[in-house]
Amino acid sequence: MKVVVLGAGGGWPRPRGAACGYLVQHDGFNLWLDAGTGTMANLQTHVGIEDVHAVVISHRHFDHFLDLYPFYLSRWWPSRLDMPPPISLHAPPGMFEHARQLEETLPKAFRSEVVEPGAAFDVGPFRFQTVETAHPVPTLGMRIEAGGRTLAYTADTGPCEPMVGLARGSDLLLCEATWLEPPPGASPIHLTASQAAEHAKRASVGRLVLTHVWPAVDPSLAVDRAREIFDGDVLAAVEGMELEP
Repeated sequence: MKVVVLGAGGGWPRPRGAACGYLVQHDGFNLWLDAGTGTMANLQTHVGIEDVHAVVISHRHFDHFLDLYPFYLSRWWPSRLDMPPPISLHAPPGMFEHARQLEETLPKAFRSEVVEPGAAFDVGPFRFQTVETAHPVPTLGMRIEAGGRTLAYTADTGPCEPMVGLARGSDLLLCEATWLEPPPGASPIHLTASQAAEHAKRASVGRLVLTHVWPAVDPSLAVDRAREIFDGDVLAAVEGMELEP
């Protein structure tokens, strides 16, 4: 299994960056995991548009799915004669209704697969297990297994005991670390870098990669905070980074 970081920005992209998105590959299968702003452009530096076999979206906040729209347009338009068949699009409840408010004909490009938080499902060579994370809309925390390796992905979440259990023993935890310190009065809907490290430590993961860092936060400071707690390897996700769980 290989993971390519297409975007790691929390909320909006940094200069020359992108919001959240990842290309997960195994045995020739290309899975696009979250499709935040700017990730489609970066995707095309690694695979062709028509080489994407499936898409999985963690939740319906814009920084995780907006590039579905240009991707849809690239695969389908009324005058196209060689329109490819729809590919599977897996997402939690409410995502498809939300997306279709902006584009009614999305089903011409995507075959909608609703994933209830807590459900398991298969996509190509990948086995997914999910939990609902601590976030304002239905959000899928994921454990992804293929080829004897395991990737855990928190998506967006505040402190989340089910995610610790889901990530337990995984080779790599791709964990949101939005804040260094929570803003005054903020609801616990995101993690600090220290909290991300605590989750990684309690789950006994192999490596920790911090993502969804708020653009105003220096990722190197987030890594420093996490290393104070988690003894394993800690990295900040950067566009173009390639990881092997």
